[in-house]
Amino acid sequence: MAKAKTIDDIAEKLPDELPESEQESEEDKKYNIYPDFKKIQVNPNLTLSIRQSGRTVESIRASERVSKIVFTVLIYIFLVFMALLVIFPFYWMIITSFKQRTEIISSTQTFFPSIVMWSNYVYVFQVFDFGTYMLNTIVVAVFDTAGTLITTILAAFAFSRLRFKGREAVFMIFLMTMMIPGEMMVISNYITVASFGWIGEDQTLMEAYLAMIIPFWISVYYIYLLRQNFKQIPNELYLAAKVDGKSDWSFLWKVMVPLAAPTLISICILKFMGSWNSYVWPNLVANRSEYQLISNGLRSSAFVDIDGGQTEYGYQMAATVCVTIPLFLLFIFFRKYIMRGVGRAGIKG
Repeated sequence: MAKAKTIDDIAEKLPDELPESEQESEEDKKYNIYPDFKKIQVNPNLTLSIRQSGRTVESIRASERVSKIVFTVLIYIFLVFMALLVIFPFYWMIITSFKQRTEIISSTQTFFPSIVMWSNYVYVFQVFDFGTYMLNTIVVAVFDTAGTLITTILAAFAFSRLRFKGREAVFMIFLMTMMIPGEMMVISNYITVASFGWIGEDQTLMEAYLAMIIPFWISVYYIYLLRQNFKQIPNELYLAAKVDGKSDWSFLWKVMVPLAAPTLISICILKFMGSWNSYVWPNLVANRSEYQLISNGLRSSAFVDIDGGQTEYGYQMAATVCVTIPLFLLFIFFRKYIMRGVGRAGIKG
């Protein structure tokens, strides 16, 4: 069996100098300024230090973690503060609905009623004509939303897909009308509905509904919102539908409307909430109290004490809570559609 060679025996047979082909020339040494990391063994226990600041990597990471925690805490403090500003009016409305009138008008206010007055809510359903006002509000809100949805779909499709002369100019004029305050339209709208005979001493319930609904079937903002969403739909789908022999009407309702469903749901919810909370116009065109909406009923004489002529704020706040709850639940269950619809309209696909 051959004897194993030692390292010394092998080293004796190695040449003292490498061949000229393997030796590094002076010119190579001049330009070879980068170290060969394959031949360098680095101790893993070394601590890296930045020469300019004298700080180690661990200290930099620790300071970054502290800065991130402080920044996160400040953000949450700001969000909690803003949330309290938004929630406090609703909280005050709820606790006021359970207070007595003497406690409400007292100079020393409390953040919780001393005596919980459940009778305030009983009064709302017994004395206040809550059912009539609520029925009028639902009818106006539903038909106003449906009419606005139809006109918005048709107008947005025309401005986004149909090609006709002056399309962009007409759309720019539409957008310019958004700069006009809505209060300036009250007089012209009133003259219009009066010319149709919907306002007068012998006004019927149907005429009051028409006067409250039809003038607000057109919304430039919703048309613009849906048009931007329609423009995200690839034009190839429209051309393919034309090749298959589909009409514009069929393409609109079978392709574009389903694809724009989130935006349409957002428009429905926002319009319904706007109709539900409208006050000035229904109060102006509805001649009789039984034709008015719930927002007008909250300011009616049902909450005024006949003997003293003073407003019963507890009853009024109780009715306001009952009116606010449906809108609150509507927003809670459909808030994701509102965010998704508005977000999609602002992204160019």
